[in-house]
Amino acid sequence: MAVNASVLLGDWLDLATDLPAASIDLLYADPPFNTGATKRTPPNAPKRAGAAAEGASYEDSWPDTAAYIAWLAARLRASLPAMKHSASVLIHCDWRTSHHVRLLLDELLGAEHFVNHLIWSYGLGGSSPRRFARKHDDIFFYAMDPEAYWFEAPRVDATSQRLMGQTKKATDVLDVPSINNMAKERTGYPTQKPLALLEMLIGACCPPGGVVLDPCCGSGTTLVAAAALGRSAIGFDRSPSAVSLTHRRLGEMAAN
Repeated sequence: MAVNASVLLGDWLDLATDLPAASIDLLYADPPFNTGATKRTPPNAPKRAGAAAEGASYEDSWPDTAAYIAWLAARLRASLPAMKHSASVLIHCDWRTSHHVRLLLDELLGAEHFVNHLIWSYGLGGSSPRRFARKHDDIFFYAMDPEAYWFEAPRVDATSQRLMGQTKKATDVLDVPSINNMAKERTGYPTQKPLALLEMLIGACCPPGGVVLDPCCGSGTTLVAAAALGRSAIGFDRSPSAVSLTHRRLGEMAAN
């Protein structure tokens, strides 16, 4: 199939300045979450992932939340000139920094540019006897222009008896399972997101033929989803193993 995607090795801040003005329809960023740890390929990563996923890791730690938000702010600010007037911004985060990220986006884009606070409910993971189990991530959806952004509501299976066998518009709670250990799409890359999640987000927020930017592309799922939906895509990552893995996945798509 035809694949119109490119992936570049480097830091988001440096590479964003080379993007042509008003060239991006959707910015989806799944940056490090400031977990305070080094993210590494799990020891049980599937062999099919090949050398590209082996030893994949990145540092996910800042001195404090203020330093993390300053890091993110600089990169978002550098990216804004590349956004089209009708573009959308999706920032993926979790409980550690979500409230700070929301305030940052209000500051950079304006509170009136807020569209949705999406909840990705994924189900898998551990639990604690001392709190409710943490089973979701947050995705903030902002529009460059609240009157001009493109949107097509995704459809999901209806669950009510009355609508059995039909579909309905998705709500702001996205019930998409995490990638299980036996899933064919699993690469072993740390923090890999499900293809179904990215296809839902891109299909909803990027117009047909549009351009998606993922400046922390990791295993390349955003680029793969964009290509599958007929969108163009650009990915950045500082990790050579991430860039190699993304190239491999895109090459496999192009060969089919």
